[in-house]
Amino acid sequence: MDYSYEIEGEEARRPLQAGLYLVATPIGNLRDITLRALDILKCVDMVFCEDTRTSRTLLQAYGIKTPASSYHDHSTESERQKIVDMIKSGKKIAYISDAGMPLVSDPGYALVQACIQEDLYVTSAPGANAVLTALQLSGLPADAFLFAGFTPNKTKARQDFWQLYKNTSATIIVYETMNRLEESLRDAREVLGNRKAVVARELTKKFEEIISGDIETLLARFAKDGVPKGECVLLIEGAQVQDASDEDIVALLKKSLKTNTRRDAVDEVVAATGAKKNRVYELALRTDERLDEK
Repeated sequence: MDYSYEIEGEEARRPLQAGLYLVATPIGNLRDITLRALDILKCVDMVFCEDTRTSRTLLQAYGIKTPASSYHDHSTESERQKIVDMIKSGKKIAYISDAGMPLVSDPGYALVQACIQEDLYVTSAPGANAVLTALQLSGLPADAFLFAGFTPNKTKARQDFWQLYKNTSATIIVYETMNRLEESLRDAREVLGNRKAVVARELTKKFEEIISGDIETLLARFAKDGVPKGECVLLIEGAQVQDASDEDIVALLKKSLKTNTRRDAVDEVVAATGAKKNRVYELALRTDERLDEK
């Protein structure tokens, strides 16, 4: 298939400024790339990427002959400094992920941080992103969402991971590997309860699939039909916010005040209930006074 393009924007018509260009790449379908991204990749001096084999497929599809080199999780500080020095010498450098927006669960943040510390030019050419694409297609609330990266490998670490987000009302989004999806869903059910959940797989590709239900329904489906293959985004409904009664808050405060200062007890109860801090603090004052009288 011919992916050639002819429209050239400002980046292709004038010399680029020396700096770091964070360029989004397709998350599956090679046509999901912006014209501006193509212009930049064509005009920079060097493209750094996680895996040159993956990125070469994209560059070759669009006839881009810019040299490419790897920068990944195991790159050393000296390798990072080499890129910084290239920019300081006047080079234009693009950084791309294997798929999607750079710095979303990839090692690019340390490179950006190093460039910012040196007061170098850093800009973004935004584009495809698996998190937002999955959220669009999930049917879950999108007014507030929390992206938490990849879940841990070990069961205990994964349960602790889900515990961190147990009380958030935002939709929880993670990247997950299909070979541990069932384990992750079981741990989520144990910690979060049986909430609505969505598995979005093979996004923008031929076999794109959105699997919706609650956690137990998904586990039953996968137990019966097997876990599908492909890359996966897992989305889980946030906690349902319910107004805690004064009685519930006071009961929690009494328990917490046995071992915590008033301030720490208030913070603990606010985190547990989602109640307003001023309200909890006023109840803590009354509760603390009653405890002192006894």
